Amino acid sequence: MSGPQAGDPAGRGRPGSWRAGADERAGAPDPDEELPGPVNGSAGGGVEELAGKAAGQEPAQARPDGGLAGSSGQCGARRVAAIDCGTNSLRLLIADIDPAGPALTDVVRRMEIVRLGQGVDATGRLAPDALARTMGVLAGYQESIRQAGATAIRMVATSATRDASNAADFTRGVVGILGIEPEVITGEEEARLSFAGATAELGAGIAAPPYLVVDIGGGSTEFVVRPAAARPGSGGTGGTGSGGTGSGGELPAAADLAAVSVNIGCVRLTERHLRSDPADAAEIRAAISDIDAALETAAVSVPVASARSLVGVAGSVTTVAAIALGLTHYDPARTHHARLSGELVHEVTRALLSQTREQRAAIGSLHPGRVDVIGAGALVLDRIMTRFGFTSVVVSEHDLLDGIAWSVAAGDGS
Repeated sequence: MSGPQAGDPAGRGRPGSWRAGADERAGAPDPDEELPGPVNGSAGGGVEELAGKAAGQEPAQARPDGGLAGSSGQCGARRVAAIDCGTNSLRLLIADIDPAGPALTDVVRRMEIVRLGQGVDATGRLAPDALARTMGVLAGYQESIRQAGATAIRMVATSATRDASNAADFTRGVVGILGIEPEVITGEEEARLSFAGATAELGAGIAAPPYLVVDIGGGSTEFVVRPAAARPGSGGTGGTGSGGTGSGGELPAAADLAAVSVNIGCVRLTERHLRSDPADAAEIRAAISDIDAALETAAVSVPVASARSLVGVAGSVTTVAAIALGLTHYDPARTHHARLSGELVHEVTRALLSQTREQRAAIGSLHPGRVDVIGAGALVLDRIMTRFGFTSVVVSEHDLLDGIAWSVAAGDGS
């Protein structure tokens, strides 16, 4: 694979290369190259599958309801429910969590595309049909929670409801279904939970700490680093002072992290710029300009140079991984902890942006709800890797949703 070089196990490229522009990075793809045709499904040499190779990991099994089945009723475990309502998707995790392990075992994991943030960037309001879709899916989630017997629940709402003038309508609907209020968290808190979920199970055999965790959402993207010097003496999956999670499943303190949220996401960029089918060169350049400006803001707030490994989470990243792996159907057991080279991410991105909607819809591993926005999501990942000099990214299926579940088990925010 085209990944980290000898003596560079984390895939950062040459020292200091994150400060260079895209054209100065060694081996960086030229963003102005002609867009290629559709990806042919071959992963080539730019992807390495590590899913299921960490100690104790087993591939998740499909459930008839579309979730993932796992063992339940573990000794010392607490069954909790976590809901993540983003700009594009609504996700549910019911899990048995044993903080002493630390171990998180899926009982139900589901995702539905509800596009809650549809049009919010232009109108400043949540559309009535978007609210109706969201509440319909949420009612089904409540029934799953009841049947599973979860003892605690936390729902987090992200960028769409941070921006909406009629957020009160959303809150009333959630309370009527779940009996709790959704938490409209800051970008920094979202980043903290994403970091916890993404890194709780990472070990040196998967990715070398410290980690830069990047969560590409529908309306925003979060960047978070836990520098190696943070909380010296803490344990966790990454080892002492390594920039991983805390010991015993402990969530990192906000003071230990450097985090920032910027307003670039797959839905927001698509609605602003990528309107043609397929997007034309001027639209792509405009989207790149927006992304690059946001990355400059992120670079000021987050010490990217301190990170040895890039960890990508959320649907845009995992979908790029599925396409790169040539999967005919989406399989989280295959995409989880896969490592993609920067060259392969660039190839997939260019292909997606060159395809028509009909061509993207024919990709078996692409969720129908992501057909319109996956090109923008892939472009964000591609620009991050180019701007900051990462030659590979480790993909994690565990992210904000898992961090929310860990926080419930720890009594943090529940």
